[in-house]
Amino acid sequence: MAARFGFWSGAVAIAVGGIIASPASAQDGFPFGFEMTLDAPPQPGSKRVPSLEIGDSGEAKLELWCKGGKGQFSVAGNTVIFVAGPLEDRSCPPEKAQADDDLVAALTAAVTWERQGDAVSFAGPTTLRFHLNTN
Repeated sequence: MAARFGFWSGAVAIAVGGIIASPASAQDGFPFGFEMTLDAPPQPGSKRVPSLEIGDSGEAKLELWCKGGKGQFSVAGNTVIFVAGPLEDRSCPPEKAQADDDLVAALTAAVTWERQGDAVSFAGPTTLRFHLNTN
């Protein structure tokens, strides 16, 4: 009986190890190590569009319409948690500062993510769509 249990536990360990060790394809996986740009038009009087740069460990650099800062992504399956760090106030006009704060709040409220090719969506009360900068 012990030999049979040892065989099956070894087979299960190999199968599970194979699943865990096989990385998700870059096409479908969370975009660690990528920079992406929000799918939104620039605000009036500016050419700037918010972007995120997500490091290999989930650390994020945010460049918004006016403000900038850092944060951290944690991912499990299609669940996502974003925690924003302090944002630099760069003497932003009130409307741009509010747009930046609203964007960070929407990203923080996101609970799931989805990737389809070069498009990444973060969904919560609001859905934010980003495009990977692949050039």
